[in-house]
Amino acid sequence: MQWSGLLALGLVLGPAVAWSAPDCGPVARLEDGWTIAAPQEQALDPEPICALGARLTGLKDANAHGVVIARHGALVYEAYLPGEDQRWPQKHWKEPLAMTNHDARTKHDVQSISKSVVALLVGAALDRGLLKSVDTPLLSLFPEYADLRTVDKDRIRVRDLLTMTSGLRWPQKPYLSMSRQMEAAADPQRFVLEQPMVAGPGLSWHYNNGSAEVAGAVVKKAAGKAIDQFAKEVLFDSLGIDDWEWGTMANGDPGASWGLRLRLRDLAKIGQLVLDRGRWHGQRILPETWISIMTAPQIVRPKTTYGFLWWLDREQVNGKEVDIVSGYGWGGQAVSIVPSLGLVVAVNAGVYDFDGQGSQNIAGNTVLDAVLRATKTQ
Repeated sequence: MQWSGLLALGLVLGPAVAWSAPDCGPVARLEDGWTIAAPQEQALDPEPICALGARLTGLKDANAHGVVIARHGALVYEAYLPGEDQRWPQKHWKEPLAMTNHDARTKHDVQSISKSVVALLVGAALDRGLLKSVDTPLLSLFPEYADLRTVDKDRIRVRDLLTMTSGLRWPQKPYLSMSRQMEAAADPQRFVLEQPMVAGPGLSWHYNNGSAEVAGAVVKKAAGKAIDQFAKEVLFDSLGIDDWEWGTMANGDPGASWGLRLRLRDLAKIGQLVLDRGRWHGQRILPETWISIMTAPQIVRPKTTYGFLWWLDREQVNGKEVDIVSGYGWGGQAVSIVPSLGLVVAVNAGVYDFDGQGSQNIAGNTVLDAVLRATKTQ
């Protein structure tokens, strides 16, 4: 089915539209805080932007579900596609994907972008004096795990969780096996912290869902409440995000490493908050210093540059290098911020490859490449 046919079926929804450029889908006016503009009004070439829907429809392996693009604080493009999808809950591990319609009001799993949101919550806890420092020894915050203390584990800092350098064992294969065990555990944090050390803290980067889960537990301990409620109070309410969910593990705790579900426009708000250095519509929500620290290179490896639970990259745009800050989630979820160009790009997809070998980021990479090529550097 062609993209124009999808629009005719009403799969891009909203009570009103602000503008409709030729071959571009209408941008829904949801009264959710977004300013709306045409691409050309924000110095974006409309031709490649407006061609994104048809292009993604033709990329069957991308299984794209939605795209939202903002520049200079204005939402300039959004589009949604039907595609196979499923909610994350543990009981659905073996269930087949189901064809799902997506629109401006659809909540979607953001998967590991939940980790990036947890990094924002750490900043909120520090700002409120609930957490003293990212250099606080981790186990000093959890006296209930005194029996797990060793010389090496006593050296793990909160910082090491945020940079994936805790040194705790976390094998990647079988793919997602450790995450499943953690989510099913009566005490997920104990499950993570009882893993043996395979490297000294702060010395070796290794992607570890358990580290993010314990980082969420640090926020819960500091705030004295579950991370979803803390997020509502310090983040979501201020951003006008009023329709969200946070999936839970078997013990009832929100899954800090995977559980958040957001509308795509609201995911883009998270990106805009980072772009605007902790502000939304001029209101200070998080300290600018925390945004700077969180998105600064903490780990630099040949193929990986990492901040505090955010990925960092650099691309050539019109002969100039630009820095990109991104949150990525399993299945092709992405929110990318290009500070020097004032860009936020958010994408949902459904490439749920259980072997961890497939290319999950086809949709996100396609969209970001097109947007960068369409951007006039002003």
